[in-house]
This record gives sequence, C-alpha cells and structure tokens, in this order.
Amino acid sequence: MVTDLGASTAAPTPPATRAATPGWRDPRLWVGVLIVAVSVVAGARLLSAADDTVPVWSVAGDMGAGDEVHPEDLVATRVRFADAGDLAGYFTADDELPADLVLTRGVGAGELLPRAAVGSAGQSRTLQVPVAVDAEQVPGSVQAGSVVDVYLVSQPGGKGGPALSAVTVVDAPPLEESFAATGKRQLVLAVEEQDATRFFRLLGSLESPVITVVRRG
Repeated sequence: MVTDLGASTAAPTPPATRAATPGWRDPRLWVGVLIVAVSVVAGARLLSAADDTVPVWSVAGDMGAGDEVHPEDLVATRVRFADAGDLAGYFTADDELPADLVLTRGVGAGELLPRAAVGSAGQSRTLQVPVAVDAEQVPGSVQAGSVVDVYLVSQPGGKGGPALSAVTVVDAPPLEESFAATGKRQLVLAVEEQDATRFFRLLGSLESPVITVVRRG
C-alpha cells in the first residue's frame, strides 16, 4: 500500500455553536430588570418632588412696621414646605391680597411675607415716634422711606444695645430744618405700639443715652 506523504490532511471542522438565550431563571436578567425598575422609581420621585413647590410671596427689599405693601414690593418665590400646614401662615402667589395691607413688624429682603406680620390700615397700631439723633450718629442717606435699626447706648459704661429693629422712617428733615443749633437731626419713625413702649422704657433707664441709627439696604 502506497501512502502519499506530500498530501495534506484537512482537520475536521468543529460543529457551530449558538449563544444560548438567557432563560427567566438567569440571575443576570433579574439584575437588569431591577436596575430599570429602580431608575423609573427614582425618576418618578424626582418629578414628584419638583411639583411639591408652591409659589409664595416674599418681599423684594427691607420693609418696616407701618409700610404699606404693594404688588411691586413682592416677588413670587417657589418654596417646598415640609409640613403642608405651614403654608397657611403665608400668602401664596394665587392669593388676592387686600388693597390696604400694612406691615405690623419689619420684614427683611427675601423673607416670605407672613400673614401674622400684616394688617389693614384701619387695624394698624403703629405710632409715629420722633427721635433726635446726633448728626454723626445717622447716615446722611437716611430719608423718608428708609428702613433703619436704632441702638441705644449709655455714654458711661456702654450699657444698652438694639432698641428698634427694621422700622420705617416716616419723615427725615435735613439738619438745617431740624435742630441745626444743637447738631441733632430729627427722625420720625413708624413704630409698632408695643415696640414704642419698650423703646421709651429703655431710653428712660439709661444715663445719658446715645442714639445711633443704622440704615438697612
């Protein structure tokens, strides 16, 4: 028998194999389903949280007791309240505000407008309180409409401190029209009645008190 050593012998071709489709028992399938489900729930919660905000009125600038509140003084701010009951204490942008709304206490710029801080012009218990201030103890820019803080300090000992906060200047005549001879400037402040009582009580308790006025804004 003669064998041809120069002839090549072809290797047998292995049978083709197909990738098996993962069955419902394959853990990889369930991991994928779980990831998709978590993503959907997380997205739904984010959208739901975004819808929880409510447009509420806040004040555009510092305002003091006795100031009338007008639409141009307010800015709508979206707020999310942790307790839905807290919303009742503020004015939403959908509320119709009374025409004669007056502040009964100071409200800072950007602060939400609380219902407890306002009343009608007829209900206001704001007094006009005159004070005489040394010219160097009051900024020259203070004028009618300015919102200021007032400090009282006893000259000997330095006792005293904040006396009035966020009150509105009703009138501020120039120095030459008030007490030019004494070097004092008169200011007329809109002060809530109870705050005015506390102010005069503190004023009377200090020896040689010095009044300092600080303008806000």
